Amino acid sequence: MGYLGNHLATMVTGVFAATLTGLWPYFVNFAPITNFIFVICVPITWFLTFTCWISQKSTDYMHKSETHVSHSEKKSLSNLQTTQIYTSDGKQVSPTEIKAVQNELSGELNKLKETVKLKDSEIERLNQEISNLQTLVQIESLKTELANLKMLALGSKTKNK
Repeated sequence: MGYLGNHLATMVTGVFAATLTGLWPYFVNFAPITNFIFVICVPITWFLTFTCWISQKSTDYMHKSETHVSHSEKKSLSNLQTTQIYTSDGKQVSPTEIKAVQNELSGELNKLKETVKLKDSEIERLNQEISNLQTLVQIESLKTELANLKMLALGSKTKNK
């Protein structure tokens, strides 16, 4: 936050609106079009100033932004907010209970990791068996092919004689 408490846009628009409002009486006598321009511009700039102010107030309210809270106060507030955890039924949970649940979940996670490692090794073993079986099938198919070729070769020799 800056010196203006995040109201810089409001201040700039407000100064512009005030300047236009202050200059309006001096430019009324120049031409009728200048009066028309001022009649349009002055209310619009004041409306923009009001809109900027309302939107910044809304943002400050939504984010609970306070200009007088120091850094150490913000830190202590955030520490209080993180240590006060409530269950879905509204009971407050202490940090020791959180640690106990965290340790329990870590144990379960480690068990799951071991199970996954066992499953991965089983999958690897099955993949190896599949590749071995494919090799055996290929060998048997080559033996069959070779036997067929021998039979054809014997058949052609007997026809030639």
